[in-house]
Amino acid sequence: MNRARKIATAISLAVLVVLVVGSFMTRKVMESLPFLHAQKAGLAVPQGIVDQRPWQTAERLAALAVSAEELQYAREAERLADHEVDQAFAQSLRQASSETTELKGDALALQRRVVELQQTLKDDQARIAALTPKAGAATTAAAGSSGAGGEDVDVAKAQMGLDQEELSDAQEDLALESGDQREKIQQELSAREAAMKKYEAQASGGGGQFAVVAAEQYNTLAGQISAWRAQRNRMQMIEQAETLAQADVAALTDDHARLGAGAQAADASAAAAKATGESSAARVKELQSMEEQRKILGILDDRLAAQQQLVTLYGRWRTQVEIQHKIVVHLMLRSLSWIAAIVLLTILAGWALQVALERISHDLRQRQMLRMVLNLGTQLIGLLLALLVVFGTPKQLPTILGLATAGLTVVFQDFILAFCGWFVLMRRKGIRVGDWVEIDGVGGEVVEVGLLRTTLLEMGNWTANGHPTGRRVSFLNGFAVHGKYFNFSTAGQWMWDEIKVSLPPGEQGYALIDKIREATVKATEEDAKMAEVEWKHVTHEEGSPQFSATPSIDMQPAGGGVDIVVRYVTRAGVRLETRNKLFKTVVEIMMGERVVSEKTEAGA
Repeated sequence: MNRARKIATAISLAVLVVLVVGSFMTRKVMESLPFLHAQKAGLAVPQGIVDQRPWQTAERLAALAVSAEELQYAREAERLADHEVDQAFAQSLRQASSETTELKGDALALQRRVVELQQTLKDDQARIAALTPKAGAATTAAAGSSGAGGEDVDVAKAQMGLDQEELSDAQEDLALESGDQREKIQQELSAREAAMKKYEAQASGGGGQFAVVAAEQYNTLAGQISAWRAQRNRMQMIEQAETLAQADVAALTDDHARLGAGAQAADASAAAAKATGESSAARVKELQSMEEQRKILGILDDRLAAQQQLVTLYGRWRTQVEIQHKIVVHLMLRSLSWIAAIVLLTILAGWALQVALERISHDLRQRQMLRMVLNLGTQLIGLLLALLVVFGTPKQLPTILGLATAGLTVVFQDFILAFCGWFVLMRRKGIRVGDWVEIDGVGGEVVEVGLLRTTLLEMGNWTANGHPTGRRVSFLNGFAVHGKYFNFSTAGQWMWDEIKVSLPPGEQGYALIDKIREATVKATEEDAKMAEVEWKHVTHEEGSPQFSATPSIDMQPAGGGVDIVVRYVTRAGVRLETRNKLFKTVVEIMMGERVVSEKTEAGA
C-alpha cells in the first residue's frame, strides 16, 4: 500500500468514526413517542394547563397496531383515555371555579370594569331588540320608518361588537391579574373538541386481520426480521405507556387522599360551626364548598378508575404483542429451516452429480471441467433459492429482468457474437472441416466448427512446406461477424506455388528455359484446366476467363548466371509432391543438356 492510499484510508476511517459517533449521539430523534421517554426519566411536563398525555399516548400507540386484536385494544385505550381527559378538564374547571381569592387593587378595579361592561352589553342587546321591527307590523309603518330605523339598528350592532371586544379584553386582563385559569382551560377544551372532531372524521373503519393471518404476510425472512424488530419496539412503547398510566394512578391516588382529608376536615369544621350557632349565610357557603369538593372527589374516582383500566388494558395489549412476537419468531425459524434444507440439498445434489459424472465420463480432463461446472451451477441455484427465501420474489420483476438481460448482454457479448457467427460460418460459402483457412494471422486446417468456437490444426507457411506444428488453435466464431478470415474458394483448394532454379551462363540457357517451361506446362496441364473451370464457376464469369492458370517463368540476373522462378497452380494438399516432381524434371533436363554439351565438345 503506497503513501497516497494510506492517507486516503486514514481519512476515510476518520470520517466513518465521526459519522458513527454522530449517529449514535442523535439516535433519540428516531423515538416515536418522545414524551414517554421523558416521563420515564422524570422530565415530562404537560403541555397546557390540563394534562392530555393519556390521550396522546393512546392515539399514537393506536397508529402502531397491526392485527385485529391490537386494533381492539387500541380503540378501547382511546375510549378510556378520552374519557379520562374529559374528566380532567371537568375537574380543572370545577377547581378553578371553587378557588375564590379576595381581589385587591388593580384586580378589584378590573372586576368592576368587567361588571360594568357586562351591563353595557345587556343594554346594547335590549336596544337592538327595541329597534328591530316586530314580525307582523304594518307594511306602511315599516316602509315609512325603514330608512332611519335600519341605520339605528346597524349603529347599535356595531356598538355592541365594540363593547363585546372591550369586555373580552377586560376579562383576559382580570384573569391574568387574579390568576383565574378558567378562560384558558375553556380555550384548551375548545381546541381539544375541535381536534377530536377532526380525528373522528379521519379515523379509518378497517378492522384489520387476526394476528395469525396478519403474520402470514411476512413470507420472507427479511420481512420477518423487520416485523420482529417493529414488534420489539412496539412492546417497549406499550411498556412505557403502562408505566406512565401507573404513575398517573399513583398521582391521582395521592390527590384523592389529599382532597379526602380536606373534605373530612371541612365536615368537622362545619359540625363545630353548627354547634356554635354560625349564621345561615356562612352555613350555606360552607355547604356549597363541601358539595363542590364531593363532586371533585367523584371526578377523581372516575379518573382513577379509567387510569387503572388503562393500566390493565396496556398489559393485555403487551401480552398480545408478545404472542405475535412468538408467531414471527416461529416464522423466522421456519425460514431458516428452509435455508438450511436448501444448503443441505445443494451439497447432496453436487455430490450426487459428481458420482454420476464419474460413472459416465472416463476422461480425466473432461471430468474435472464438468465437475467445476456442476459445482458452480448447483451453488448458484442454491444461492438463488436462498435469496428467494430471504427477500422473496422481486416486485418490479419486468424491470429487474430487463436490467439483468442488459447486463448479461454486455458481459456475454462475445459469446452472443460467436453464436451468431456460427450461422455465418454454416452458410454455403462458409467454413467446413478440412478447409485450409487463415484467421487472425494463424493458418491451418479446420478440424472442428463448434457452436461457439472454430478449431484449427496450425500449419507452417504453406508457400514453403505447410507442415503441421502440432498445436490446436481455437477462435470464438465472432470473427465471422466483425473480423475477417481467408479460405480457399474452390473445392480443389488450388494455390499458386513456385520453384527457383539457377542456370549457368551460356547460349544454351534460353533453350533450357524453354524446355523447363514446356515440362512444367505438361506436368500441371490437367490441374490448370481444372483450376480454371472451378474459378470460373466461383466467379460466375461468362465466356473466356480474365485470368489463366498457365505456368509462368520469371528470369532474374544472378552473379554466376540466371535465376528463373517457375510459378504454377497446384492443389494445396499435394503441393510438396508436385514441387518434388518438377524439381526432378528440371534436374533431368539440366543433366541431359550437360551430357549433350559434353559430347559436342568431345566431337569437336
